[in-house]
Amino acid sequence: MTSQRKLTLDDIADLRAYEREREDFRARIIALKKRRRVHVGPFVTLVFENRDTIRFQIQEMARAERILSDEGIETELGIYNPLIPEPGHLSATLFIELTSEDELREWLPRLVGIEHSVVLRIGEGEGAEDVRCQVDPDHEKQLTREEVTASVHYVRFSLDSDQIERFAAGPVTVVIDHPAYTHEQRLTDETREELLTDLRP
Repeated sequence: MTSQRKLTLDDIADLRAYEREREDFRARIIALKKRRRVHVGPFVTLVFENRDTIRFQIQEMARAERILSDEGIETELGIYNPLIPEPGHLSATLFIELTSEDELREWLPRLVGIEHSVVLRIGEGEGAEDVRCQVDPDHEKQLTREEVTASVHYVRFSLDSDQIERFAAGPVTVVIDHPAYTHEQRLTDETREELLTDLRP
């Protein structure tokens, strides 16, 4: 199982070293994200993050923006390290995937508050248990406006030991219960097993 300890400067390769490993690393992350990606309804996607996906995010950011200094990398670590889940937690990036200006103008005002509307439903029927997401206050402060939402949000879920065991047994469904967007998607067995590597220490 991948260690979920936080990233440090030593974990982030400099640009020349990263270019040498990038092709193989990128292929691994694409395969990993495929197991961690959940489409809910027509245009909302959650990608459940772990240490490897966050390292990739920082490496790609440093590459794109030519961040060469330790101070610059430390800034990125400060932003993204909180997204690496501790045991008993899941962390996800929520994407509102709209492609046209008309869709953006229509939907981003309608979806204000969607970052509070994501639920993990563990089990099914009358015995199902809902675990509502939590929102990192620092990210919320940066991303939330009263009249229009951002197209990217960060959410997390906290599960106790009993909930983790029920999660392992399945089924688990991601539910969005926003007034303007009500959809759900059951996790595949592959995704559920992948996410257990985050939940269990």
